[in-house]
Amino acid sequence: MFVLIAMFISCQTPEQPKAEWAIALHGGAGNMNSTKFSADDIKRYEDSLKAALIIGKMALADGQPALDVVEMVVRNLEDNPLFNAGKGSVFTNDGRNELDAAIMDGRDLNAGAVAGVGDIRNPISAARVVMEKSPHVLLVGKGASLYSSQNGVELVDSTYFYTEKRWQLLQRTLQRAGKNGTVGCVVLDKNGNLAAATSTGGMNNKRYGRVGDVPIIGAGTYANNKTCAVSATGHGEYYIRYTVAHDISALMEYKGVSLSEAAHEVVNGKLSNEAGNGGIIAVDKYGNITLEMNSTGMFRAWANANGEEGVAIFK
Repeated sequence: MFVLIAMFISCQTPEQPKAEWAIALHGGAGNMNSTKFSADDIKRYEDSLKAALIIGKMALADGQPALDVVEMVVRNLEDNPLFNAGKGSVFTNDGRNELDAAIMDGRDLNAGAVAGVGDIRNPISAARVVMEKSPHVLLVGKGASLYSSQNGVELVDSTYFYTEKRWQLLQRTLQRAGKNGTVGCVVLDKNGNLAAATSTGGMNNKRYGRVGDVPIIGAGTYANNKTCAVSATGHGEYYIRYTVAHDISALMEYKGVSLSEAAHEVVNGKLSNEAGNGGIIAVDKYGNITLEMNSTGMFRAWANANGEEGVAIFK
């Protein structure tokens, strides 16, 4: 009898309280040492996370659709040179920028992604164009840029992505391995729809056209109205192997566990056992928010219609 009752509770019946809307966003995760951040550094990151959160909160409170909200929040983070996406993207081994992004609609599992692009100002908007205007899910390189430009997405000269901080990071890491985070947003809107969006400049000092988990649907990005929306950040190879974002959704759908239980099992169980350093942000169909990490920090912010919100960097 106890087992049956426990299973019933964990299945999240329709009577569970639901937030009218909810949002979570991230700006990357990793083993961060708080002593290496100055007070000014922390304030800059916190202010940037708050600014992106306010954009999402206002849009959701106004009744805007989930897809629109995740795109506009991620665009804001892409335009912020503090984060490894868009303007602040890290450099490849040969001094170029190769950007990836993905977006997914929880209503019908429609999804779009671009990978290895170096002249699209906001890759997340290109990913949405692929989702809504093409019969495909993932476009790469020059083909992604051509299709995006033909559909009104802004292209820029590659020098747009240059920041001195990222260039110097490449110079320092040419002698050693290095990797960086990404940005993402997940939301539940007033109509009960979920959406997820993720964008990245990839791994610092990467070679050979490497693509990580971000544009791989089910690995770094996933949304399903039956369960949750997930955006991941971390060592992409592991997130691909374990299809992290979809695995969290699948545990909820097939085992009936809560979002927090599923996220913990995947991020601090499977991934921790395989050195998959990083984390995820997620929101379920009830507006529950989970920010799970197996690293010492993750740039993150969250809010819901019930007035609960916060911004954090370290674990």
